[in-house]
Amino acid sequence: MSVPVAPVAPLVPVLPVVTVAGLTVAFDDSVTAVDDLSFTLDAGRALALVGESGSGKSTVAGALLGLHHGTGARVDGRVTVGGIDVGSAGPAELRELRGGVAAMVFQDPLSALDPYYAIGDQIAEVYRVHRPGTTRGAARARAVEVLDRVGIPDAARRSRSRPHEFSGGMRQRALIAMALACEPRLLVADEPTTALDVTVQAQILDLLHELRQETGTALLLVTHDVGVAAESADDILVMRGGRAVERGPAARVLAAPSEPYTRELLSAVPRLDGPLRPAPAAPPVGEPLLEAVGLRREFGRGKAKVTAVDGVSLTVRAGETLGVVGESGSGKTTLGRMLVRLLDPTDGRLRYAGTEIGRLSEKELRPHRRELQMVFQDPVSSLNPRRSIGESVADPLRAAGERDDRLVRSRVRELLDRVGLDPDRYDAYPHEFSGGQRQRVGIARALAARPRLIVCDEPVSALDVTTQAQVTALLADLQAELGLGLVFIAHDLAVVRQVSDRVAVMRAGRIVEQGTVEKVYGAPEDPYTRRLLAAVPALERTPAAA
Repeated sequence: MSVPVAPVAPLVPVLPVVTVAGLTVAFDDSVTAVDDLSFTLDAGRALALVGESGSGKSTVAGALLGLHHGTGARVDGRVTVGGIDVGSAGPAELRELRGGVAAMVFQDPLSALDPYYAIGDQIAEVYRVHRPGTTRGAARARAVEVLDRVGIPDAARRSRSRPHEFSGGMRQRALIAMALACEPRLLVADEPTTALDVTVQAQILDLLHELRQETGTALLLVTHDVGVAAESADDILVMRGGRAVERGPAARVLAAPSEPYTRELLSAVPRLDGPLRPAPAAPPVGEPLLEAVGLRREFGRGKAKVTAVDGVSLTVRAGETLGVVGESGSGKTTLGRMLVRLLDPTDGRLRYAGTEIGRLSEKELRPHRRELQMVFQDPVSSLNPRRSIGESVADPLRAAGERDDRLVRSRVRELLDRVGLDPDRYDAYPHEFSGGQRQRVGIARALAARPRLIVCDEPVSALDVTTQAQVTALLADLQAELGLGLVFIAHDLAVVRQVSDRVAVMRAGRIVEQGTVEKVYGAPEDPYTRRLLAAVPALERTPAAA
């Protein structure tokens, strides 16, 4: 007696969430940002696009959501996301794609969120657009639900807060919550952790991993931080000049890269086990160039009063670099601005070259101003977009009383050359330069006044690893040549270890640990310092982790 066999259902192939075939994006006849790029991304998988600034990573991310439509860019090839042909999609399909099928988390959440509306209202608006017929109350409940899901404490109350009332890490979580509101099949994260300290960065990366595990969402991670890619991605695609240089499992690419460019990229990554800054031939002696004792800075009054810096004491000698590390909100930037008297201390003493400058009036401080300079974190906002970079670098010279235009122009051209820029670009404007080049302009401007001390506030946080290495090497060369004292503020502990002689660790406005690089990194005494070091992404990936 034969047993009937049930018919076998035909296997339905599981299509990738993203298919990119021969993608080319050109912005004019001379600039091809992406050149014949192809890859696929399956549900639940994470692919990291890694490369230097200008390699085309963000252009690819924009192409997945059709953000180049109507911009004048020429887009060739085929891009399919969740079954939607992005290139031929009309307005209605693009509206469904953006937020419903795919969502994007931008690098700067403060500029991506509307400053006038509560966070919860912005999330609810996205939900109602993609879920027609949803009541306001249901949309608000969904907003609270996703905020709670991404770890916002007291989500119902905080949903009524505006973006400026959130910290940087909380704003990034809110942007992720907005992206997840409609449960998209693809999440595109464009440098989501660049401006975050290591502990918040670790939290965001853990969150993205948990969400992928729970929902099966595919993740395209755009980053110049190879450590972040190592921590978060299943596969890595290395880009250079708009083309794919190398692609493969993260463990294989990181452990045994096959392409010279990938090896060059990895060799430029600062590491906690990398070489230390060479010890000076003659350690600094004599009086400190800068000395702070019990510095304190308060903002606001009464119940609204906030103490940003609380009893900080430190010294910096000529030719020495003091690194300052800590989480967002620890008071690093406020301290840096106080050291060059861009902010007045509420209390404490500040001595420069033997002179008490903490209480000097602006007129009394003027002779010391040119010797105390600052390199700001964001060169875009610190440079006037309507003035050429030559004019910006010339400002300190003119402020010091130099009126001879020929001498000023000659001095500026010399400074541009010294920081590795073409002097003939004197009349070019900031938007014509890359991020690393604009940071070099900021350094040239700081050097124009012939300073003795420079405070660098996150000078390399937004730069790719090779440009980062170039800028830190430039600062080291200038310091050796000019005997500068440097205060290097950063949230990247590996970079600080590489460039500093001594390190101060800040938390909640106080220095919790201070000492030589060898001591603080090799045998940290404070639990907070140990927690910071443990949160730094590891570059190595084992096959099991992949």
